[in-house]
Amino acid sequence: MSATTAPECRAEKWTPPLDADGLKFVLARVIVWKPLDVEEIFDDLDTAIGNQPPPVATTAALVERLRGHLKQLSDITVADAKYPPTDEMVGLIERGLPLRAEPTPANHQQAVALARRLAFVTSDLVEKLIEARYIKGAQ
Repeated sequence: MSATTAPECRAEKWTPPLDADGLKFVLARVIVWKPLDVEEIFDDLDTAIGNQPPPVATTAALVERLRGHLKQLSDITVADAKYPPTDEMVGLIERGLPLRAEPTPANHQQAVALARRLAFVTSDLVEKLIEARYIKGAQ
């Protein structure tokens, strides 16, 4: 009786997709990542464009949060090449870019005006993303 041996299978050596620097970069991004909180966005929109202007003490922080919301929503909008954004979404992102770069004015009324401009663009973009099912609305 002769013993047959299976042919030797040679698998290619696995190489990781990222080197140490690439992994450090990914880790740094994961550490600072903040999940999207649609309810928080709507709360900030209400504060910015509600019936009462935001208080002097919190306006600068509100502007920064709105910038962050707009950036996060913009990133979500263009994140997946399989689902490209609509022209309207792209237009909202483009409208938001100079607002995100604009320094926060020291004058309270001007800061409130910036917060409201950011809020209107953010509001429009979040609604378009919910409509297109890129994100879920507030529960």
